Amino acid sequence: MNTTYSNDAISSWTSDQLLNLGVPEQAATYINLLVLITATALVVYLVDFLARKIFVGTAHKFAAKSSTRLVEYMARNRVVVYLARIAPLVVVVQAIPIVFADFPTWVPALNKFTDIYLILLWMWVARAVLRTCKDFLKTTETFKEKPVDSFLQVITIFLYFIAGLLIFSTLTGKDAWTFITAMGAASAILMLIFKDTIMGFVASIQVSSNDMVRIGDWVTMDKYGADGAVTEINLTTVKVQNFDKTITTIPTYYLISDSFKNWRGMQASGGRRIKRSVYIKISSIRYLSAEEITKLSKIQLLKSYLEERQNEISRFNKENEIDKSLLINGRSLTNVGVFRKYIDAYIKQHPGTHKDMIMMVRQLEPTTTGMPIELYLFANSIVWVEYEGIMADIFDHLLAAVKYFDLEVFEMPAADDVRSLHFNMTGTPGVRYPMAETMQN
Repeated sequence: MNTTYSNDAISSWTSDQLLNLGVPEQAATYINLLVLITATALVVYLVDFLARKIFVGTAHKFAAKSSTRLVEYMARNRVVVYLARIAPLVVVVQAIPIVFADFPTWVPALNKFTDIYLILLWMWVARAVLRTCKDFLKTTETFKEKPVDSFLQVITIFLYFIAGLLIFSTLTGKDAWTFITAMGAASAILMLIFKDTIMGFVASIQVSSNDMVRIGDWVTMDKYGADGAVTEINLTTVKVQNFDKTITTIPTYYLISDSFKNWRGMQASGGRRIKRSVYIKISSIRYLSAEEITKLSKIQLLKSYLEERQNEISRFNKENEIDKSLLINGRSLTNVGVFRKYIDAYIKQHPGTHKDMIMMVRQLEPTTTGMPIELYLFANSIVWVEYEGIMADIFDHLLAAVKYFDLEVFEMPAADDVRSLHFNMTGTPGVRYPMAETMQN
């Protein structure tokens, strides 16, 4: 009774004074309402200011003393600010019956608005806490490369759904289950509307559980023009920053439904594969004479191999009484075989090759463009620029070394080849074009 009496005294004090001064009753009532609203607004502003000062100041002190950055992330994501807003809201809730004592029909509607604001406020607090968790988890080794955004987005959507139910219940005065029952009838429509979200959520779970993609992975997806590092994985999309600094956005679901290449294994191994061929002109392949073998023995990388191999071949031919007046008889070395052994020795001593990974030089099936001698090995650097430099250095050397083995690299005829052929046949430099001469005549 005392509290009610004091509230009535506060709410009617201004109107009583105005009535004593002869102000009409209706005017005194509205002036009293305006004064009370103004006073409440000033009190709310003061409480909000003090609450933010106390909460934010305390948070900064904890952040300075804490060994983790969790409190710092809470302050950055405004968790403390949203919590501080509860204090002025309490003041407003307590003030409504006093301020609107002369307008009792307004009180229920205003109470509903404060209830809705409280629901939204708690929603903002929860969302800020989720953002804080995301920022904090991304600093840990366990979740640093995981698609945390996807899971938090699902939780946020669920929170929005709960908030919507509570607001609906507050406005209509009906139980939230009534709204849920009504939604059951429209579930098919909702499934259609949120199809991409649902598919993205399922894809995010599969991508995370199977460890298919992490933040920072180099992925290639030719279908969507993606070739670069993954910068973000969320509920519906995966963002890839290409090497030309453009951004490609790929639906998360397509990481499961389509194929893509993840270069993480290469990056983790410390070596990047080199798989390239030198195409030898088949007509330049032949047997080597003893004089040519002696000449090639001056090449340091081949000296021990040729001595050992030649002794083995000579012993075999002698034991089997092979007539070596023709090189085709018995066993003989070929220029392409010796060149292949030279490549093998060269890549094994090259400073840019990975010595702990496979190194192979093999002869592939001859084609219309010559016989491929394929190099299959790994560079000891995964840095793109360094890798290209290592590969270019190896093939620069090999293309220049081909001539020492009296071999030719196959290439399509060029204009110089045609002019040289014409000169050899006619003795006249240049190329003649009979059709052009006929047209001129």
